[in-house]
Amino acid sequence: MVRRRRRSPPRWFVVTLCVALFALGIGLGIQFAKPPPPPDFSRPALEPPVDDAVSPEVPAGSVEDDTSAPLPEDPMAASADDPQASEDAATALDTVRQPAPGGAPRIAIIIDDLGRSIGQVDELASLGVPLTFSVLPFEVRTAEVVERLRLLDVEYLCHLPMEALGGVDAGPGSLRASMSPDDLRAATLRALEAVPGAQGANNHMGSAVVGDAEAMRTILRVLDERGIFFVDSRTSAQTVGYTVARSLGLASAERQVFLDNDRDPERIRAQFRELLDVAQRRGGAVAIAHPYPETIATLREELPAARAAGVELVPVSRLLER
Repeated sequence: MVRRRRRSPPRWFVVTLCVALFALGIGLGIQFAKPPPPPDFSRPALEPPVDDAVSPEVPAGSVEDDTSAPLPEDPMAASADDPQASEDAATALDTVRQPAPGGAPRIAIIIDDLGRSIGQVDELASLGVPLTFSVLPFEVRTAEVVERLRLLDVEYLCHLPMEALGGVDAGPGSLRASMSPDDLRAATLRALEAVPGAQGANNHMGSAVVGDAEAMRTILRVLDERGIFFVDSRTSAQTVGYTVARSLGLASAERQVFLDNDRDPERIRAQFRELLDVAQRRGGAVAIAHPYPETIATLREELPAARAAGVELVPVSRLLER
């Protein structure tokens, strides 16, 4: 009996199969060698307003929050935080919902940089409106200012000092981008303990920290544990503070307008009107100001007309999102 010999596959078939397997191996190797994508801290997709507010152009050479001239009484000049923080940052608006038909637009005004003068607090309180006060934790009269605010039964925040770009120090107890998570946590706790009873916190300067998602997550988790809300002052266009707070489920807001980046009364008045325009379009808006005599005088003039026009001034806690 003759046994048939099995025919081998054609040489071209073997070569083609080997090339295909080799190419597949390379492709799989490249795929598994790719690093995982970075976490996405972009703002959740929310229905945008019909008409976003556009803030007035910042004059050449001006700077953002916490960087203007020394405060009255016990002056301490602050260095420029982030000159690149243009009004583009101011237009990244909070997701305050439009009011129901007939509802009043709401504005919240935070007064930053307190802790140096009791007289500033009393003069601001004499305006007779629900402002939100923000106190630097390690200033010369922080404890006295906090005690006065508690007696007045008003809403106040801890004005967390944070390092600015270029290594600029934001003052005593400053939170720095180079700190380890444990050190950031400890520094945040010390600042909060120096402003007992603070219902919330916002950043003082901080352009080197607020753009660091990991650092902000560490800081904001401390606030969350303490039941304290966060307001992103938006001193940098690269800030992720508000979006990280939202990702943690922390009650939060962000400012839309700086009232007194320029202390000229006419400029403050123009910024106040911009605040009202934003509130009309969005339903609510948050402003940051300072205890300058020019600011207080302008608010004393403008607030009665705004209230008569149906605008409601509220503590910033009334404009929080989660």
